[in-house]
Amino acid sequence: MALALDLSGRTALVTGSTQGIGRAIAATLAAAGARVAINGRRPEVVDSVIAELDGDLIAAPGDVTTAEGTAAVLDAVGQVDILVNNLGIFGATPALEITDEEWQRYFDVNVLSAVRLIRATLPGMTAAGWGRVLTIASDSAVVIPAEMIHYGTTKTALLAVTRGFAKEAAGTGVTVNSVIAGPTHTGGVEDFVYQLVDRSLPWDEAQREFMRLHRPQSLLQRLIEPEEIAQMVAYLASPLASATTGGALRVDGGYVDAILP
Repeated sequence: MALALDLSGRTALVTGSTQGIGRAIAATLAAAGARVAINGRRPEVVDSVIAELDGDLIAAPGDVTTAEGTAAVLDAVGQVDILVNNLGIFGATPALEITDEEWQRYFDVNVLSAVRLIRATLPGMTAAGWGRVLTIASDSAVVIPAEMIHYGTTKTALLAVTRGFAKEAAGTGVTVNSVIAGPTHTGGVEDFVYQLVDRSLPWDEAQREFMRLHRPQSLLQRLIEPEEIAQMVAYLASPLASATTGGALRVDGGYVDAILP
């Protein structure tokens, strides 16, 4: 039996898809036949990404951390069949130095933006009898990093958000899942690595030093490439994953030292 990830006729919205994991997810979904909305705050950047990628792509610029921006994005996309909540911020800050304002900013960007978009798109999916809601979480949701507990806490919240909305969508043909991404090689992560190791080190050495000192649990013993995350997302977005819902699926390189999830 041949297995194919065919998303023809489906429209996907990937938030924060002008770079990194989001861009890889958008490219992979488009390659599977989906019509994909590229999202970012700056229209010119969105347009440049669309010019660089192949497939049926549309521009959906807007700041989804605000109600107004979210409405503009959804107006540009129309009916959403596949929602990928990828947008997120992270950074290293000593635990006792994280201010109230920073805690609130992380919650607004990493959690509330996803909740707002799920709330807006889930009714249309359930009415149609088909849909996919996917949220990019992190190994930090399970193994809270001492250097960024505010980030880890928001990713833990996203696991709860996923499970709760999966119950809301029970029996409708809509699946709701999160993807626990491990340490991944993106431009933003390169900056983060150099916050924690010697900036004079060449990248290959810096990456190895980071994994040795700060992520020694990784069984992969390297950073994950964005395309590896995107392949899991494409599978979960496809009809092949019709019986997988309410889950937290790991693409973490074996970083989380647990049998489940």
